[in-house]
Amino acid sequence: MAIKGLATYAAAALLPGQAAALHPWGPWLDFPSSEVARDGVLAARKDSPIKAYNLSVPVDHFHNESRYEPHSDDFFNLRYWLDTTHYREGGPVIVLHSGEFTGEGRLPYLEHGIVPILAKATGGLGLVLEHRYYGTSYPVPNTTVENLRFLTTEQALADTAYFARHVQYPGLEHLNLTAPGTPYIIYGGSYAGAFAALTRKVYPDVYWGAISSSGVTAAVDEFWQYFEAARHFAPGDCSPTLQNLTHIVDNMLFDDDPAKADEIKDLFGLKELYHDEFASVLAGGISGLQNTNWDPDEDYAEYGTYCATITSEALLFASTAHLRPAVQRIVSYAGYDAEREALTARMLNYIGYVKNSVQQGKGHCKGKPLRECFSERFAEDSTDLGADGRRSWLWQTCNQWGYFATGEGVPSDRLPMVSRALTYDYATTGCRNLFNITARPDVDSINKLGGFNFSYPRLALIDGAQDPWRAATPHAVGLPDRESTTTEPFMLIDWGVHHWDENGLKADVEGLPPKQVVEAQQKEVGFVKAWLNEFANKRKRGLGDEAAKGEL
Repeated sequence: MAIKGLATYAAAALLPGQAAALHPWGPWLDFPSSEVARDGVLAARKDSPIKAYNLSVPVDHFHNESRYEPHSDDFFNLRYWLDTTHYREGGPVIVLHSGEFTGEGRLPYLEHGIVPILAKATGGLGLVLEHRYYGTSYPVPNTTVENLRFLTTEQALADTAYFARHVQYPGLEHLNLTAPGTPYIIYGGSYAGAFAALTRKVYPDVYWGAISSSGVTAAVDEFWQYFEAARHFAPGDCSPTLQNLTHIVDNMLFDDDPAKADEIKDLFGLKELYHDEFASVLAGGISGLQNTNWDPDEDYAEYGTYCATITSEALLFASTAHLRPAVQRIVSYAGYDAEREALTARMLNYIGYVKNSVQQGKGHCKGKPLRECFSERFAEDSTDLGADGRRSWLWQTCNQWGYFATGEGVPSDRLPMVSRALTYDYATTGCRNLFNITARPDVDSINKLGGFNFSYPRLALIDGAQDPWRAATPHAVGLPDRESTTTEPFMLIDWGVHHWDENGLKADVEGLPPKQVVEAQQKEVGFVKAWLNEFANKRKRGLGDEAAKGEL
């Protein structure tokens, strides 16, 4: 998932400070940048048993709703990938939903992740189902504001139900594998995890069970809580150091003397940026926690480098040595005389790290001035379908989901992890500039279905203890714990981060996956089997194709 308002490609797990002014944050933080290319190779491999297909689905499922006017009677191709490797007649269909990505970004989980783990254990059919307005599953010729009116979670949920009710799988046309006669289990991670939970609740007669991994069932408008995970779980002295460095920066930015703000920005080589733009660039490094992963193919090593850099008391950048007297002054000015030498060294390394990242980011800006390169205010976006889908996710967050990360929203009783100059107004710049959306997102349209209290029979809620997105789930710190049962599993993976249970390995590696991930996946196999036994027992009682409807 991806957070909005940071001028960095942290969402794609590139270096902090890289030019990403036109791209939102939010559940976009799922994948390292190399993964998309790797997945494209997988999708194109001729020897892979995984093939892509399309099902024609309605553009508009809700002709009685005025918000979709003018209505459409058209159909469009919803893409999916199918793997029949483990299928045995009578087995379930395991649907992994792609969420806010092209479905190609989820194919590793279909080849060697959670889908084959569940499919092999149950004789199931495995597939990845793409979300409308991502990948190739566009119901419109372009993504103008008018054409984006059909991009709502409500319409996408209806696509998912329509799919299960109408699909005929290539090579298995002789079998009726539609719901409710066949048990459908939907899995999703991050936004797709919330989507899986919503699917189970809104269409219980179609999807027999669901697993929501790191599922953000609570839509949150201003999401300052995102950075709180790093406060508690960043390695070593990274968290207290960053709090102090951020306090020193803010002490200059918010000083009554405007020259102080210019001085601190100039030390970072970012004097041209407005305060909020500057704060956005500085916030990139700590956001990398979400992309840490036990899977060597997906782990974001730069996060560890960032923390090691800003906590070192040895000077790591020769180019910042001449700034020592100036940095000593601003450290003392913030009231840190007792820690001046240590914090001076760490601030010098912080400056060096940011400068290095900015320099690399400039390479993507084709000679543009600094503000045009790093500010959301100069965002340019394409309505072409060949774009990467971030426009679609920004639309969803501006309208319904929120997740605008700020520093200004952090309570006054604690030092923030990112500058308080990172404001809600700046975080929502893209909503106004790209879509002319000035209202706050309608988070109630999502939260009315459960939000932090989300629950439903045969819905598993799985989260990582250290996941920044935990703050938008039923496992959020401060919420009551729940008993985990077979009917409603409620699991928190110790040391886990963002949907760690979704990953698997291509080949056996000693010590991987870690024990807590293996245990989580084994429990998932166990309760899915139990759910399928319920389905079979209900059919034996003579309810036939009505087996998936209602509750026991």
